[in-house]
Amino acid sequence: MSADKTMEKGSVRQSFEDFLKEQGTFEETTKTAIKRVIAFQLAEAMKKNRISKVEMAKRIQTSRSQLDRLLDPENDAVTLAALARAAEAVGRKLHLELV
Repeated sequence: MSADKTMEKGSVRQSFEDFLKEQGTFEETTKTAIKRVIAFQLAEAMKKNRISKVEMAKRIQTSRSQLDRLLDPENDAVTLAALARAAEAVGRKLHLELV
């Protein structure tokens, strides 16, 4: 087996992070990935709790089109306040931390 195939997961991750940094895309890629994960988690929580988009929009006191933007993994123009309200509406909490 080659050395590349025996690398530990942490090493592969670090190498990918280094690659993104070298390309100058690390921060943007990380922001996009975080937004996609949050949008996915919200959609899954809605599905699990059988909350329609219309009901969810009512719970967070916004329009259906605004909710669609919030759930759109490509749309990064979403406020933390909106994400926190959405998380609360599905019985979850938004947790952020600096690392």
